[in-house]
Amino acid sequence: MIHELPASVVKNIVLVHGAFADGSCWSKVIPLLQEMGYHVVAVQNPMTSLADEVAFTKRIIALQDGPVILVGHSWGGAVITQAGDDPKVAGLVYVTAYAPEVGQSANDASAPFGWTEGQKQIRVYSDGFATVTSEGMLQDIAEGLPMAERQLALAVQGQSYGPMFDEKLTVAAWKTKPTWALISTKDRMLPPAMEESAAKRMGAVTTTVETCHMSILQEPAKVAAVIDEAAKKAKEINGTALSLSLPGTGTKSRPVIL
Repeated sequence: MIHELPASVVKNIVLVHGAFADGSCWSKVIPLLQEMGYHVVAVQNPMTSLADEVAFTKRIIALQDGPVILVGHSWGGAVITQAGDDPKVAGLVYVTAYAPEVGQSANDASAPFGWTEGQKQIRVYSDGFATVTSEGMLQDIAEGLPMAERQLALAVQGQSYGPMFDEKLTVAAWKTKPTWALISTKDRMLPPAMEESAAKRMGAVTTTVETCHMSILQEPAKVAAVIDEAAKKAKEINGTALSLSLPGTGTKSRPVIL
């Protein structure tokens, strides 16, 4: 049964996938959100540059008929950090994701925490595009899933342009938008300590799960629950943040998220 959402809830959810993947990686989360009554769209990003990723994402945001909760997994976290300044975006959700600061790249955000076993399995070719080895996909990215699902993730992985992970962000939308984060403690692709540090820096409402990097496939109900909470709370928090704006500045202070 599909529920009708009250006006206080942000009904549009835009999902941004990570590297070496496509929108189908949200296949378990999407139906759960749809059953709750949300309108859900997964962006099919080209994995060619940060600018291209942001442009693809903003085109999807523009098509929505109202406010949007913007959700990023893995590299998608860098994308939503840059694209999330769109005025339609009411809130951000980082799922096992990068969340760089202004002037940082995804690699910059990760570097202080050391190379993970999964990152060691990335292979960059002469044209600049990269893939993950079969060992990396099966044992370091999707290891928490049944073997059939791991094999599927390996079969559908796309190439990603390696230099985009060094592109510096010029926007950090989490500074002005209500933010939620889900941390995967058994992540072997992104450092869990990076995810935790970023969540604290952003002042994000944080959920911790014991999953592999593909939390969206291993614990889709928990991921959907975080997105649902963001959709229900974003307008309320935005309203509070607006009331806390400094008079005469025309800028919004960072919302306090409890």
